[in-house]
Amino acid sequence: MSKLSMFCRFLGSQLRKNGLKCGQKLRNQWSSSLASSAEVAGLSTAPDCLDSLTQEEVFTQEHVDLRQALRKIIEKEINPYVDAWEAEGDFPAHQVFKTLGDAGFLGVNKPTEFGGLGLDFTYSMAVAEELGSINCGAIPMAIGVQTDMSTPALARFGSDELKRQFLAPSISGDMVACLGVSENSAGSDVANIVTKATRKGDDLVINGGKMWTTNGMQADWMCLLANTRQGPSHKNKSLICLPMDTKGIEYSKRIDKLGMRCSDTAQIFFDDVRVPAKYIIGEEGKGFTYQMLQFQEERLYATAAALVPLEKVIQDTIEYTRTRMAFGRPLLHNQVIHFRLAELETEVELLRSMFYRALTLYMKGNDVTKMASMCKLKVGRLAREVTDSCLQYWGGMGYTNDVLISRFFRDFRLLSIGGGADEVMLSIICKHMNILPTGGS
Repeated sequence: MSKLSMFCRFLGSQLRKNGLKCGQKLRNQWSSSLASSAEVAGLSTAPDCLDSLTQEEVFTQEHVDLRQALRKIIEKEINPYVDAWEAEGDFPAHQVFKTLGDAGFLGVNKPTEFGGLGLDFTYSMAVAEELGSINCGAIPMAIGVQTDMSTPALARFGSDELKRQFLAPSISGDMVACLGVSENSAGSDVANIVTKATRKGDDLVINGGKMWTTNGMQADWMCLLANTRQGPSHKNKSLICLPMDTKGIEYSKRIDKLGMRCSDTAQIFFDDVRVPAKYIIGEEGKGFTYQMLQFQEERLYATAAALVPLEKVIQDTIEYTRTRMAFGRPLLHNQVIHFRLAELETEVELLRSMFYRALTLYMKGNDVTKMASMCKLKVGRLAREVTDSCLQYWGGMGYTNDVLISRFFRDFRLLSIGGGADEVMLSIICKHMNILPTGGS
């Protein structure tokens, strides 16, 4: 384990030990130990723009410290290699996840007895925001599948045996996880999946297939949603821990995507795949409910991880148009451009405020399905708007692969499709507003 990883683990233990309370006393207590540990790890303790986050009601200095530690890992271990990974169409998930796992970033809000830091969900979202500092959308998405899509139900409802076998190595980065929900004929329409897991004695025999499986080609296990009995579609499903080296699992193809190039996406089939019935997470038949809970956190994660890139796209465009001369003056001096950039910056801040409000309500125990869906809807649409508008001001250069704007233009198109399409988010919002037509009306 590197000095940097040891420092991150130390930071997490201090957060946990002190009860997650912010305040001057805690900061004074840390001042000398953090400074010395930072020096050992090669971290800078100088303040930067992250310090402004302490003014947000939802975050404290401790959240900022955690983000600064993660940023160092990103700058040293990830960003220098992103361009090559994007060109190759693949990134080494086991290597990257192990680096993050050693530092505690794959189990920020997971239980300490299984290797997590045991912090609350706000710390997980602070980490999600900082993961947006990675210079592509693919790797933060792949990490999010590991931390906020495949493992939340297991951490909450799984048996200790399952947690030891699947959760602990996922937190440490020794295993890569994927989520098996979408199918050829059931993407956002989760209730209509057809993959079945039929009981045969003490085992489950799984037949069917999954589509759009992020991390699927490199995964060691899948959090699989399958029909395990007859009955209403919302009550006949279970989540199952499925080792990906089990006999009968077939990889049809690695899907060639428009964006998110270095994240592998697989189509997978199951032909009489047999696993112990004890691999069911929680109660049999509760899988749909568990998955809906996971979706809330997934949608908040998607929002959090997009904030930094959207800011970066706007700032990079400001710098480019400030130095790019046309007709005798900088492009930025054209009112249509600086007004548009001001509008986009305003929209990003509005999205941030809605996200923080949803997070605050969630931490108080509220059902935030409506607000999480609003965040997901807004981030998908705004990501398209920001990247498209800014790319236009880069002109021909923006149409090349030599600049970051073109990558985010491709990557962020997925935000209105994956994790629930915009139209599904609108339906959920309408349902909570009691304006969604029902029956034949």
